[in-house]
Amino acid sequence: MRHLPLSLSLAFLFLALVISACTVVPDTGRKQFNPLSPGEEAQLGLTEFEKMKREKRVSQDPTYNAQVRRVGSRLARVMPVPNAQWEFVVFEDPTPNAFALPGGKVGVHTGMFQITQSDAGLAAVIGHEVAHVVARHSGERMAQGALTTGVAVVAGEMLRRNTDMDTAGQVAAGAALGGAALLHVQRFSRKQELEADQLGALYMARAGYDPRESVELWKRFAAWRVETGNTSSTPAFLSTHPLDEVRIAELERFLPRALAEYRP
Repeated sequence: MRHLPLSLSLAFLFLALVISACTVVPDTGRKQFNPLSPGEEAQLGLTEFEKMKREKRVSQDPTYNAQVRRVGSRLARVMPVPNAQWEFVVFEDPTPNAFALPGGKVGVHTGMFQITQSDAGLAAVIGHEVAHVVARHSGERMAQGALTTGVAVVAGEMLRRNTDMDTAGQVAAGAALGGAALLHVQRFSRKQELEADQLGALYMARAGYDPRESVELWKRFAAWRVETGNTSSTPAFLSTHPLDEVRIAELERFLPRALAEYRP
């Protein structure tokens, strides 16, 4: 019986995996490859959030907690997270950061409030973070990372078997493959961030918060980076996050769509 070449067999396997695990991101219509089920992602999120609550100090500040619950509950009514077990927790941490995990778990650092400054600013942050969950970015990143690594390994093995190439050539080609894989993952991550910006603006608009505040939030974040010297020297093409000026410009272009759904 005649067997297919290894490269062709792998191509067919990859195509089958992509087709079987293809989903569509709500509101953007982007097709994505994600082999994890929403239930599997949610379980991972619930487990990780419980671990965080054990390891990080939960804030008892009544003002911060009331604001997060108020804004979070209002957004929860419009954010499409199936079977979400919503939980909004404030953590004592001076770094301006927030996150959301599959399953409806949201954490906000106390240091984030210096940037948000209002309910609308906080809505922009929570909307952005939950948008990552809605778009299932975490599972998609895991899949992309595994596929990229697999392709690099197979390509490296094929290079190793290439008897027409000397050792130095194989090393150089392998390094080039690794660099290309890294750039692909970085670029993919930046696209996810911009997608979360757009979805977050839609959710805050649907919840009755002015989506123009999302642009102002990132302007304040950019100003904070300059004031604190927290700017990165990493070239844009190597960064996992888009430059502040890029995401601000992209959000400004997207605002007409979000404003069309804004009902104060």
